[in-house]
Amino acid sequence: MESLQSPLLLSSKLLPSSVKKPVLEVGFASLFNQRRVSRSVSVKRSVVCCSSKGGGSGSGSQDGFSATLVNSEKKDSSNSVGLRLVPPPSELQSLYPAKDILEEKLTRNMVLFHALERNDEVINPHEKLSTQKEAETGDSEGEDKRKAKVTRNIVFVTSESAPYSKTGGLGDVCGSLPIALAARGHRVMVVSPRYQNGTSSDKIFSGASKLECSIKVHCFGRVQEVSFFHEYRAGVDWVFVDHPSYHRQGNPYGDGYGAFGDNQFRFTLLCHAACEAPLVLPLGGFTYGEKCLFLVNDWHAGLVPVLLAAKYRPHGVYKDARSVLVIHNLAHQGVEPAVTYSNLGLPPEWYGAVEWVFPTWARTHALDTGQAVNTLKGAVVTVDRILTVSKGYAWEITTPEGGYGLHELLTSRKAVINGITNGIDVSEWDPSSDEHIPFHYSIDDLSAKVQCKIALQKELGLPIRPDCPLIGFIGRLDYQKGIDVIRLATPELMREDVQFVMLGSGNPEDEEWMRATESTYKEKFRGWVGFNIPISHRITAGCDILLMPSRFEPCGLNQLYAMRYGTVPVVHGTGGLRDTVQNFNPDAPGGSGEGTGWTFSPLSKETMLAALRVAISTYRENKPSWEGLMKRGMEMDYTWDKAALQYEQVFDWAFMDPPYVN
Repeated sequence: MESLQSPLLLSSKLLPSSVKKPVLEVGFASLFNQRRVSRSVSVKRSVVCCSSKGGGSGSGSQDGFSATLVNSEKKDSSNSVGLRLVPPPSELQSLYPAKDILEEKLTRNMVLFHALERNDEVINPHEKLSTQKEAETGDSEGEDKRKAKVTRNIVFVTSESAPYSKTGGLGDVCGSLPIALAARGHRVMVVSPRYQNGTSSDKIFSGASKLECSIKVHCFGRVQEVSFFHEYRAGVDWVFVDHPSYHRQGNPYGDGYGAFGDNQFRFTLLCHAACEAPLVLPLGGFTYGEKCLFLVNDWHAGLVPVLLAAKYRPHGVYKDARSVLVIHNLAHQGVEPAVTYSNLGLPPEWYGAVEWVFPTWARTHALDTGQAVNTLKGAVVTVDRILTVSKGYAWEITTPEGGYGLHELLTSRKAVINGITNGIDVSEWDPSSDEHIPFHYSIDDLSAKVQCKIALQKELGLPIRPDCPLIGFIGRLDYQKGIDVIRLATPELMREDVQFVMLGSGNPEDEEWMRATESTYKEKFRGWVGFNIPISHRITAGCDILLMPSRFEPCGLNQLYAMRYGTVPVVHGTGGLRDTVQNFNPDAPGGSGEGTGWTFSPLSKETMLAALRVAISTYRENKPSWEGLMKRGMEMDYTWDKAALQYEQVFDWAFMDPPYVN
C-alpha cells in the first residue's frame, strides 16, 4: 500500500529536466483527480504515457512537453481530469490535420481550457472552433437543428467497427452510429482491437498512428502490456487496442477450425484498455476524463460496467460516469468455466456479479456442477441502461424463448430496457448513386430498376425474363437464418414460375446444397457461395422480392436495404423484422393500400410459401399495388440521424439517476 500524493508533487516528479518521457506509476491514471490525498490505494499496474509516433497526440520531448493542472482546487471532480499532459499546439497538426492556420489551433485550445475552468459538461476540440465560426457567419441555423441540446463524452467499446473490422450488424452499428453522434456535437471515441491477419485487409489500419501511451494490466496471472493506435476520422476518435493476441489469421472471433480458445483473454484486455483510454489518452491535447458515457456492445465489452463498479468507483474514479449495454445478439454471452474468474482482474468479492450456473439438463455429466462465469450477465446486473437493436427484440429477450437463460434477470430490469432500430448508411446504400449497380433509379423514376434486374439475370446466367418474379436471399447459411426452411420449401417453390438467387456462406452442408440445387434447377436457381459486397448490392437492386425467414433477428439490415432499393421484403415476423416491415393491406382507406411487404408466422415451410405466393400473385396481377409497396418502402426513414436522436434520449435517462451500482 502506498499513499496517494498531491497532483502538484506528482507533476514535479513527472517532469524533471533530465527525463524525456513522463512515466505514471500510479494504479489508476485518474486517481490524480482525488482531493482526499490521505487515502491509501493499492497499486495494481502502471501507466506509461509518452509521445506519439508519427504525430500522435500527447507528443512529449525534453524541450517541448508541457503539463497543465486543471480544476485542482475543486471539490467536485466530475469533470476534472487531473493532470493533463498537453503537447505544444504545433505538434497536434499531424494528429488532427489542420484545415486553417496555427492561430486557429491556439484559439481552440484556449476555448477548451476556459471550458474546463467553467466545469462545462463536455469538451470536444474538434467541434468547438467550427461552432464559433458558424455563429460569426450566421450560417449555423440549419446546423443547430442537428446539434444535441446536451453534448457528452461518449466511449464506444466494441469488438468490431466498420470499415476496420466487420462480421455482421455489430460492425455496421459501431462504424456508423459514432459518426452520427459526433455530427450532433458529442465528443466520441470508439475503442476496438487492432486486428492484423497478414492479408491486404491490414491496410485499413494504415491511417492510425501509434500512441506512445501504453498501459500494463494485471490479468490472467501476469502483467499484460497493451498499446494504442489512433485515427481521427469523420469527427470521431478511432482508438485501436494493440496486443499480440489480435495478430492472427481468421476473423475477429475464430478461423476455419472454430472459435479461438483465448477469446475471454482477448476481450478482457479490450475492456481493461477501454476503461483506461478516457483517462490516459490526451487526444487533441485533452483526455475524455471521468464524466463520460460508455456504450458497451455485446459480451465482448460486457466487463466494462463490472470494472467501473468493482475496480474504479471504490476509489472515487468514474463516480459520475454511466454505462449503457447494447445487446445485438443475446445468444452469445461469453460463458467460460468458473475457475477462470481469477483471470478477469476483478476483486474476489465480485464473483457473484458474473456467477452463472447451468441448469441440470445442460450439464455435460453427472459430476458437472454447472458453475461458470457469464460476462454478459455481469453487464446486465451492473449497467445503468440496456438497449437492444429493435423494440421487438427488447421484448423477446425477456421471454424464455428469446432470453437464452437470462430472461428472468432481464425481466427484473425491464424498466430500463429499450429498443432502438438500427439505421443504415444511406450514402452507401442509395439506388440513385450506388457505385456497385449498373443503372441508377429513385422513387421518382423507377424505370432503371428493371434494367438492374436484367443485368443481374445476365451476370448470373439466368434466362433474361423481365416479367418473371426474381426472389433473393442474402445471409449466413445457418439455423438462425432459417436456411433449413428454405431447403424444405425450395422443391415446391421451383414449381412456380419464379427465379431464385441466394448469396451466403456458413454451414458446409448448406453450401453444398446450394451447388446441388443450382445443378437441378439450372433455369431457375443460382447459388453464390461466399460473400461479395458488390454482388449483394446488385442482388438487392435487381430482385423483386427479398426473402428473410430468420428464426430470430435482433434487428436485421437486409430488409432495410431492400426497402431502400424498392425490393419488397417477405419476412418471418420476429424481432426487428416485425418492427420494420408493415404487412400489406390492399383494402386500406385511400384505395392505394398500405404496408411495405409481408410478414408470416409461425416459421414453417407452409406459412413461408403462402406469403411468397401472395407476393408473387400481387407482383403479376396488381402492378399499381406493387409500385405502391415499392415506393412506401423507399420512403421509410431508417437513417442513423433518426437513431442518434433516440440514443440521446436514453443517455439523458442514464444520467438522471445515480449509477446503478455505486
